[in-house]
Amino acid sequence: MKPARIALSALIAAMAVGCASAPQASPPPAPTTTTTTATRPAYPTSDPYVGQPLIDHVQWTTTRQGKRLMIFPTEAGRKDQFPSAVDRAWAEVVRLAPGADTPGMFDQFRCHWNWARAVAPDKPSWNLEPWRPAVGYDATVQAFCNPGGPEE
Repeated sequence: MKPARIALSALIAAMAVGCASAPQASPPPAPTTTTTTATRPAYPTSDPYVGQPLIDHVQWTTTRQGKRLMIFPTEAGRKDQFPSAVDRAWAEVVRLAPGADTPGMFDQFRCHWNWARAVAPDKPSWNLEPWRPAVGYDATVQAFCNPGGPEE
């Protein structure tokens, strides 16, 4: 098993213990005080990478299994943790590769955005394959972002 896959497996297992029935964690409410002093929110209220591209380029290739879209994130795309950044990044992918706009491909992308970049932050590309079955986000995560079989 590849080190990144082992690390992703450990990360998913650790997350599952903390949120076994929750499909997606919601941010906790911002802290409140009983004084009139303003408090800083627990999460950023704006995207620190707004206006910067999150995807450098994409490249279609062909493997023995079929077509593959290689997505090359920018440094901002590797670091942006703002909640809506995943949608902005996906919009960039679709603009660069309109054929990628399918539910299964988005689930693979979201899985890479949420998990793979945490486990393997320096992986050169995130690889999505349109031939993989669209099984929903949770099943895509359980398959380590590769439903229908391991990455070639």
